Amino acid sequence: MRALRTLSLMLAVALSACATTAADDVDSAWRPGYLWQSVAGHLQMLAAARPVDEVLADPATPDDLRQRLELSRTLRDYASRALALPDNASYRRYADLGRSAAVWNVVAAPELSLKLKTWCFPVLGCVGYRGYFDKAEAEMLASALRAQGWEANVYGVPAYSTLGKLPGSVFADPLLNTFLRGAEVDLARLVFHELAHQVAYADGDTTFNESYATAVERIGSRQWLAQGGREALIASTEALDRRRAEFRAMTMRARDRLEALYRSDVPDEDKRRGKALLMVELRAEYARWRDESWGGDRAYDAWFDSVNNARLGVLAAYNAQVPAFERLFEQQGRDWPRFHAEVRRLAALPKAERDAALASLQ
Repeated sequence: MRALRTLSLMLAVALSACATTAADDVDSAWRPGYLWQSVAGHLQMLAAARPVDEVLADPATPDDLRQRLELSRTLRDYASRALALPDNASYRRYADLGRSAAVWNVVAAPELSLKLKTWCFPVLGCVGYRGYFDKAEAEMLASALRAQGWEANVYGVPAYSTLGKLPGSVFADPLLNTFLRGAEVDLARLVFHELAHQVAYADGDTTFNESYATAVERIGSRQWLAQGGREALIASTEALDRRRAEFRAMTMRARDRLEALYRSDVPDEDKRRGKALLMVELRAEYARWRDESWGGDRAYDAWFDSVNNARLGVLAAYNAQVPAFERLFEQQGRDWPRFHAEVRRLAALPKAERDAALASLQ
């Protein structure tokens, strides 16, 4: 009941000052206006949710949506049965939000650093992003941060997790229309990723949390694909994953070079010139990959057009420790309960010890 009382208190506080805007305070996540949009947006999402079985039974449900929801039900059961992920009410209801993203995240980094700005939240602890249900509010915050000298980006995300901390099925995270836009394997990965956040979560360590969930989605989706009868899907997924791997390798190389530049002892003006040159080289490398190896696919153009420290910083948060978690899974005998238990043990350690343990696996 504590979580329910906390949610009610947050809502009451938020209602007292709901006119506060994103730009009023770029540092605090505790302002009533921010709490209001967080609670109100979440409650609106919950109000729109219906049990997946009910949506499937509705004759008005379009065939393409029906097929995806049937797949989601299979994946949700598989996640608990085969991957030892929580067997609860999460992702067993469906909500169509009528928009392209569940929330829009704002990320920011200094001009000469890849270290993300962090905000501290109720329930979640401190993280390297700040989320909004309204894209305009997210853009307002990003503009305010840029006015203070930060490099900022706004990006839409298809899902978010309340970590399974709210009580009962009514407050459980629903499946959203934003989950269903991509390939079948992308739906599997989203469900596995978000459920992983309910298993283990280290307060204030975005890289640990996101890398763990990303490892779960990758290992789990490979295991799901390997069940048989999915040869065509495996082939298309392998092609997509190769491109994504090339993208990650390209951007992580650039990130490493920038990190070395920023940590060097050269004057700031030299760092600025070096940074500008590295960004030009990164865009040129991408253009070569796009035109020579990717068949001219321009899907990543917008990403590279707005690449900056914040964009590279958040990308690293989702990938930096994934190889360590994949090795940990092998070390634990590919046994999901043992693997999750070891991750929970690591999550409870002080950050320095946790980082050292994972570094030993890299």
